[in-house]
Amino acid sequence: MAHLTTTGTGRPRLSSQALDLLFRQARTPGGFTDEPVGPEDLRALYELIRHGPTSFNQQPLRVLEIRSTGARQRLLRHLTDRNRDKARGAPLTLLLAVDLNYHEHLPVVFPHAPHLYEWLANAPEVRRERGRFDALLQTGYLIVAARALGLAALPMLGFDEAGLNAEFFPAGDREALLVLNLGRPAPVRRERLPRLTYDQVVTTL
Repeated sequence: MAHLTTTGTGRPRLSSQALDLLFRQARTPGGFTDEPVGPEDLRALYELIRHGPTSFNQQPLRVLEIRSTGARQRLLRHLTDRNRDKARGAPLTLLLAVDLNYHEHLPVVFPHAPHLYEWLANAPEVRRERGRFDALLQTGYLIVAARALGLAALPMLGFDEAGLNAEFFPAGDREALLVLNLGRPAPVRRERLPRLTYDQVVTTL
């Protein structure tokens, strides 16, 4: 329990050291060590993020592990030059996607509202918009969970989306959202970039 403390009301909260690990001292990695990220690491990561909240508990994020040499080559040709170099040197690269048919799981994961299935089944554009939002929300959980497990995540947007979808999701039932490199972070070589202040972000009415 060393990483837990309590509030004035006795409710548990993370210690300052744990918050440093997740936020204040965490960095987007400029590179990774050579230590591999095995299937057990990714499973441990998922067992954390699966508990993060999504609309109607719909959980639309899907993760494609790019492990084989052949799969990596298929991925690399759809990335920008800069991102190609980053993915080539990462211990593990993930292709994060949204499942456009996530509503098929609603009878199990949200059984107390059966009308939602029919609504989303008949509204593909609404389903897509909501699914992309929640899958990106789950991506945020993934980045923080990686930090909690001693890993670092490098999300990348520089890719040919249509090319990736045709390459890996030809059935059209999924859409690529992000390419994410995962590994143990190499030592940081630069100062943290400035962050906006509370007063720049928060408005009170």
